Amino acid sequence: MILVRQHGESGPPALLGEWLELRGIPYHVSDSRDNGHVDPRDYEAVASLGCRYSPADADVPQVKSEIELIAKAVEHDVPVLGLCFGGQVLAHVLGGTIGPAPTPEFGWRAIETDEPDSIPTGPWLLWHYQRFTTPPGATEVARTKDATQAFRHGPHLGLQFHPESTTDIVAGWASKDREKLASIGITNGPELIEAPDERKEAARQAAFRLFDAFRGESA
Repeated sequence: MILVRQHGESGPPALLGEWLELRGIPYHVSDSRDNGHVDPRDYEAVASLGCRYSPADADVPQVKSEIELIAKAVEHDVPVLGLCFGGQVLAHVLGGTIGPAPTPEFGWRAIETDEPDSIPTGPWLLWHYQRFTTPPGATEVARTKDATQAFRHGPHLGLQFHPESTTDIVAGWASKDREKLASIGITNGPELIEAPDERKEAARQAAFRLFDAFRGESA
């Protein structure tokens, strides 16, 4: 059973959920805004999704609870797959730093990867204002010119991009962020998400390869 941590309606499991169902893998979606107790030791792995907050917002109850849950998973060697916010929380728990990205990344990107079989070059959707540093003892395995995009630490994998998200989901973020984007000079946010069906399918296949590899390596 996989524990999927969702952090609001606008960040569903999407392609991750599709992959879990296609592979016949049982999973449970838990929202970090709920007050119910969830113990990661009851699961074979934890996948933590995207969120409008960052670990720097530890005064927000749902952020505090996610930091505590991921810390407990790491303490007990429950593999963690961190996706954007989830990757930042994992980096934070492991001693990395989180801060504003000098160049926020939005839309489609290809990444430079040291492990193309398990972490393909993409195409990937990115949508983040913050970035993490590779934690002590971890290994950076993918990057763009503007940020680390993936690191490994034991059975854990932290990502800065969104393999789980679809264009419809990220386009919704772009629409909500219009004013924030305009404040940093970006006026075409929704246009950055547009893509032909071929690119969308390539992203889906890349995501499935990544998820398959993570499960195989963390099993």
